[in-house]
Amino acid sequence: MKKLVLVSVMSLGSLTAFAQEVVAEEVATEAVATEVVAEEATEAVEATEEATEVVAEEAVEAQEGFNEVALEEVPEAIISALEAAHPGATISKAYTNENAQYKLEVATAEGENAELYADAEGNWIEM
Repeated sequence: MKKLVLVSVMSLGSLTAFAQEVVAEEVATEAVATEVVAEEATEAVEATEEATEVVAEEAVEAQEGFNEVALEEVPEAIISALEAAHPGATISKAYTNENAQYKLEVATAEGENAELYADAEGNWIEM
């Protein structure tokens, strides 16, 4: 009988130790999984930041193709088109590119600032 009780106690003790090892392994697995998710989230944020920088650089490059010109060099067709489309607006700065397209920084009659794009013939273009 003593042997039976002793074997029972030892079995119960080993099962408890085994259960503690299983719990410890689960906790370690969860910690690794959390670390992996955190690394993936960091990589996703970095990828988004890089994509944003690329888009911003492309926008700057598109604007860099324009060189400032004197207001006197703006064709009369553009000035007439501006007066017709935006009465009271004045050109603050003007830029042109190699395709004879003009970028105009305009102050409207309402006091707002706007950027408008036109070709040399005074046709408005989307950029």
